[in-house]
Amino acid sequence: MTMKKMLVVVTAVTTSLALAACGAASPGSTDKENPPVSAETAAPNTEGAQAGADDAGITPEPGAKLLIWDGAKERPFEEEIAKQFSAKYNVEVQIEEVGPPDTVNRMSNDGPAGIGADVFVIPHNHLGRAVNAGLVLPNDIFGDVTKKSNTESAVIGATSGDKIYAYPRSAETIAMYYNKKLVPTPPKSFDDVVAFSKTFTDKSKNKYGLIWESGNFYFNYPFFAAGGGYVFGKNGTDPHDIGLNTDGAVAGLKLYASLKNDVLPINAGDINPDIKRSLFTKGDAAMDITGPWEMAAYKEALGDDLGIAPIPQINGKPAITFAGIQEVVVNAYSKYPNAAKLYAKFSTSKEAQLQLYKIIGSVPTNTEAQGDAQIKNDPYVSAFVEQSKNSIPMPSIPEMESVWSPIGAALSDIWNSGKDPKEALDNAVKQIKDANSSSAK
Repeated sequence: MTMKKMLVVVTAVTTSLALAACGAASPGSTDKENPPVSAETAAPNTEGAQAGADDAGITPEPGAKLLIWDGAKERPFEEEIAKQFSAKYNVEVQIEEVGPPDTVNRMSNDGPAGIGADVFVIPHNHLGRAVNAGLVLPNDIFGDVTKKSNTESAVIGATSGDKIYAYPRSAETIAMYYNKKLVPTPPKSFDDVVAFSKTFTDKSKNKYGLIWESGNFYFNYPFFAAGGGYVFGKNGTDPHDIGLNTDGAVAGLKLYASLKNDVLPINAGDINPDIKRSLFTKGDAAMDITGPWEMAAYKEALGDDLGIAPIPQINGKPAITFAGIQEVVVNAYSKYPNAAKLYAKFSTSKEAQLQLYKIIGSVPTNTEAQGDAQIKNDPYVSAFVEQSKNSIPMPSIPEMESVWSPIGAALSDIWNSGKDPKEALDNAVKQIKDANSSSAK
């Protein structure tokens, strides 16, 4: 999540140019196992590359060819979108599997060399680093449409400084999974969680009412935020304004500390994803706070007995979670920026986001897609959509890197040793400020 460093532009040698046959193509772009989606294979329409009313009057450059980077599980989605895009715009599209967490690092070298993808996918918390390195173009043509079409949280995640760069396509946050055999009705508040757990939790039998990673800041941010706590001010962009030890954050952490006795009497270091997964799928944990990455395994284990709901209220306030936004960006070195921007918009439209949902079960950021019947009627994804309405993008500025360790240590001290939340948080905030002050020198 660290960002910054100025980009050194290098001149591509002749061999690099030979690899750039697809504009910003990469080695192997003519591999027979990964053939490009061409105008012929996509059966283009008779309008060819004529711009429609939704294209802001721009058309692809003559002879445009695009290379797209996306993850392996998203490949079927990209292949379908590429086929549709090629049919509409008569532009050849090549897809290469590069996972979103790796794209910015790879683009740092491949972009200046002229062999990077024209369009690639990144987690929102990598955007600041990509912008600072000069790797991505602003979302200038479709920025207003992007802002109007997507949730506020997604737009914040697509923005760096005062400018929108990315095209959001899906959101990821945490919610509460529950076993309907054990919890027919999901709890609305943590008071309800405690009341249920008093009848279910039995450490001697390794049974727990609710389980989650109690030492991991990502999963415990709701306890800070419900009462008004925050990481950094100005939508996570002001590292000098730290709100992790406010009165509201302290109040939330007092509730958090109280949960160890009746809900989850395990030290923080003794809980990890594998342990949680085992307890929940066996019915030894009635509820689990985690993300959509566990959905497939939990559905397989529990079947119709699986339920998902928003995280219960904390001290009478909605539980506010971190959001991760998957977003599409355009390579600043692309030879075909018009075609690339059109693809970025096309692949993040309402229709495209619903297609991505059908293929991998992702949560749309497009507000119309969120209201679509197929999302509303999906009891699992709709729960994540509801929770995402009370989520904020994780800060993407470099100073966020200094937050994890001090706050994680504070959580462990509060949970394991009963340390006073105010004292623990004050100490953690001081460490964060000291670390960021040192790195700024």
